[in-house]
Amino acid sequence: MDFLAEARSLLTSFPVVDGHNDLPWALREQVRYDLDRRDIATDQTGSLHTDIPRLRAGGVGAQFWSVYVRSDMAGDEAVSATLEQIDVVDRLLARYPADLARALTADDMESARKEGRIASLMGAEGGHSINNSLATLRALHTLGVRYMTLTHNDNNDWADSATDEPRFGGLSAFGHEVVREMNRTGMLVDLSHVAPTTMRDALDTSVAPVIFSHSSARAVCDHPRNIPDDVLERLPANGGVAMATFVPKFVLPEAVAWTRAADENMREHGLHPLDTTEAGMKVQRAYEAANPRPMATAATVADHLDHMREVAGIDHIGIGGDYDGTAFTPAGLEDVAGYPNLIAELLRRGWSRPDLAKLTWQNAVRALGDAESVARDLQSRRAPSNATLRSTAATPKP
Repeated sequence: MDFLAEARSLLTSFPVVDGHNDLPWALREQVRYDLDRRDIATDQTGSLHTDIPRLRAGGVGAQFWSVYVRSDMAGDEAVSATLEQIDVVDRLLARYPADLARALTADDMESARKEGRIASLMGAEGGHSINNSLATLRALHTLGVRYMTLTHNDNNDWADSATDEPRFGGLSAFGHEVVREMNRTGMLVDLSHVAPTTMRDALDTSVAPVIFSHSSARAVCDHPRNIPDDVLERLPANGGVAMATFVPKFVLPEAVAWTRAADENMREHGLHPLDTTEAGMKVQRAYEAANPRPMATAATVADHLDHMREVAGIDHIGIGGDYDGTAFTPAGLEDVAGYPNLIAELLRRGWSRPDLAKLTWQNAVRALGDAESVARDLQSRRAPSNATLRSTAATPKP
């Protein structure tokens, strides 16, 4: 069998829903949102992982565009930067209407697929983006944000991050209220980046499916950004979806120490480790040339998906590449054109077409639709929450 041809055939019917792409932040960092300087209707290889021709080549049918802001931004600055990220997604949709379709619901995703356009949704990365305000959370939902990652790399005022020192032992009382209000609005709770204690607390509270927009299996690569098996085991009861990421340091054990050293090299040059500007990438490439990195491949990612399917089940896994949010990518998955290589690898391992259709398209669409159904029910019974960080300060955790 020609596995690559079969993969491409499958993706014409059930394209990829990718859970996380940082193109908006890359546009901010590289060209300060000047879309003429990064016209994604044309090949942007060398500058970006993402453009429309490569999305088409990769069989992408829906994309959650991350409206991320760094977690060292806080307060009003974080809210304003998030709004700027939302604005650039809106501008992309207006600029490329033949290719990108605004999607707010699962039905919108299906309509875009039938039209042959790429359904475009938004996900806010980091709960600091709401500045401890449930009204701001609701406003982001009104503007089109359909998931929020509860933390980024640092704790916020109500939730513990996977890569920070524990502060709350998971979610604070206000953090639980954030999850409840996300359920009521219909915004998916995204548990990528959060501590395992936060994952468990959120699963205890959420009555709607959760997602992991870009995380892989901790049993395969022991990195704190990945998902422990006991959490994966809870997804069937919740209805959630864990979307495997491609970031080498999260999928290849040998890459963890290498990336830690590369990050330190960036800091020594006065740069943030996540800097993907031209200057930042020049430093990263020079370091890689002098210190060849361990190379992840499509097979490395497939190892994670094999494990995640075994533990969580085929109905609860998906894909979240994290393109344009990472300096390095696996061989064969260098950019958004690479998804067929991963699907071909899974076909080679014996995955069936029905299982792959769930992985690429059906699971993510179903999770969003289920969250919408939960929200309709909750809105019929519950008013918007007026809780604040201060008003819940003395409230014990559930």
